[in-house]
Amino acid sequence: MKRKKTAVLVASLLILVSAGIYLYYGVLFKEARNIESETPEYAISASKLVQNYSTDPKKADSLYLNKTIEITGKVTKESDSVIILENTVFCLFKEKINDKLIDNNMTIKGKCIGYDELFMEVKIDQCTLINKQNK
Repeated sequence: MKRKKTAVLVASLLILVSAGIYLYYGVLFKEARNIESETPEYAISASKLVQNYSTDPKKADSLYLNKTIEITGKVTKESDSVIILENTVFCLFKEKINDKLIDNNMTIKGKCIGYDELFMEVKIDQCTLINKQNK
């Protein structure tokens, strides 16, 4: 009877240790995606992207959320690491942007992280500049 209890205890400990290792390496510390090297799943204008989100947010989420997309539009605002296209698409960059880009048409690639209903903006993360067309 004592051997059976010991065997069950050892098996339980092995299962717990295995589950812990899986959670630690498989779930918590997964390597981050490299959006810059990914091929975009969609190429869309900033105004069309916002229109899709304001018309049917659930459908737009199913198409764009957590996907790599290319967005084209006119830069209406900028700060150190943020560009806003058409006053409606918030693009966050990893690094500081040194160029003055206001009023230029841009194509930006990034990961769509959703629609902010309060500000009525689509949020894009891990952005990179693809194309800059002067005024």
